[in-house]
Amino acid sequence: MMDKSAQDFHTLTADIEHIKYTAVVKDTSTETGHIFVRRDEKMRIEITKPDLRTILRTGDSLFVYNPKINRVEEFDLGKNRSMVDQYVLLGFGTKSDNIKKSYLVSVVGEEELDQKKTVVLELTPKSDQIRNQIIKIQMWVDEASWLPVQQKFFEAGSGDYFLFHYINAMKNLKIGDAKFKQDWPKSVSRVKPHA
Repeated sequence: MMDKSAQDFHTLTADIEHIKYTAVVKDTSTETGHIFVRRDEKMRIEITKPDLRTILRTGDSLFVYNPKINRVEEFDLGKNRSMVDQYVLLGFGTKSDNIKKSYLVSVVGEEELDQKKTVVLELTPKSDQIRNQIIKIQMWVDEASWLPVQQKFFEAGSGDYFLFHYINAMKNLKIGDAKFKQDWPKSVSRVKPHA
C-alpha cells in the first residue's frame, strides 16, 4: 500500500507541529508552521510560531533563514545527502524497499490519531552512523492515504526526542517553483557553517 502511495506521490502540503523534548531539563518546545514537499527533492518548511524561520531544501542545498537576525545559513548536503533524506523525506513518496534498506521495520500496532486510523511503525536505523544520532523512529501512517501523520525521532543516549506532526495534509496539489526560491532580502547575511 505504501508503494502504491509512493508511486503517485508528487507533492504534499500540510500544517506542521514540531515538538522538541529535552529530557535533562524536562522541557518541551513547540513550533508550528507549514510544510511543502515536492517529489523532485524540494522542500520548504515555514515556521510561523513562536519565531519566524524558513527551512528550504533544493537538491544538495539546505538553507535556514532567520528573519529576526536577517541571516541565512547555507549547508551543502553533499555526502550527507542520503542521511538527510532518511529524516526529511521519510514516508513522503518513499518506497517500502528503500525504508527496509535503511531500517529494521516492525509494526507496533494501530492507533487513532487526528480521527484517522493509523498503523504505528518502529524503524531502527541499520547504519551505525545514523544510530549514533537517532536510535529509533516511530512513524504513525494514515491507513487511508499511507502518508505519515506523525514521526517521532529518539536521540541516542539522552532521552531527548523530536516529533513532527502533520495536520491537514493535502497530496498532489500543484506547488509552483516560486515556493522553492530563495525569497529572502538581498541584505541578508549569509553563513556557511562547517558540518
